[in-house]
Amino acid sequence: MASMGYNVDVSFFFGQSTRQAVLDFQKKNNLVIDGIVGIKTWTKLLALNPQVIQVHSKLLSEQDLINFAKEYSLELAAVKAVNAVESSGKGFLADARAKILFEGHVFWRELKKRGVEPADFQNDQTKDVLYPKWTRRHYKGGAGEYDRLQKAANISQNPAFKEAAYRSASWGSFQIMGYHADSLGYDSIDDFVNRMQQHEREHLNAFGKFLKVNKLIPHLKAKDWAKFAHGYNGPGYAQNRYDVKLQQAYEKFSI
Repeated sequence: MASMGYNVDVSFFFGQSTRQAVLDFQKKNNLVIDGIVGIKTWTKLLALNPQVIQVHSKLLSEQDLINFAKEYSLELAAVKAVNAVESSGKGFLADARAKILFEGHVFWRELKKRGVEPADFQNDQTKDVLYPKWTRRHYKGGAGEYDRLQKAANISQNPAFKEAAYRSASWGSFQIMGYHADSLGYDSIDDFVNRMQQHEREHLNAFGKFLKVNKLIPHLKAKDWAKFAHGYNGPGYAQNRYDVKLQQAYEKFSI
């Protein structure tokens, strides 16, 4: 409901803030005000947000994950755990664009690779998208990450900026960084991004390629969450308790 102006915390339960948003929506749309998201409320929500239908046509099925687990000889719960931790189990935003997270420190590095000195472009206007060291301070989440991505790409007319910007975001259900596009066999960063916008199956395909290229399948088979987390998210995994979150998610899906 964020696209309709409701600031509701994303969670896995129907909390008080969600109920208040539903009550307000029902009142404004001349529905029975009961706080229950029944057929009439859903009908109105879908009528006002056709993107919801588009998003639902892009989602993975249980069978997709079962097939993937069989293909790579992995436990289904382990695959589900990574999916859940990386993007809360959903690879698309409410507006049908792939979920992303833009990393300004990666943008700094990618510009350097292309012969651009990033310090020459760092100022008060660009400091939230261009910085030398990792920080979560500038994250906006959701559609706000696309605003940051476009801001970075538009800093200069030099095509290196767009290329570097798109390589500096993580994409989709498994949050694969754009700079992996080459090693995963995509024709270009544009090819990678276009595929990420198509369907969560493309996210799953990229995940499988990433596991193979980076030799992470043995760690995932063994449920060695620390080694897998290090290989998947880098040495900062412990600070974010990534391995712990993976184990907890795996235990939940194993029940």
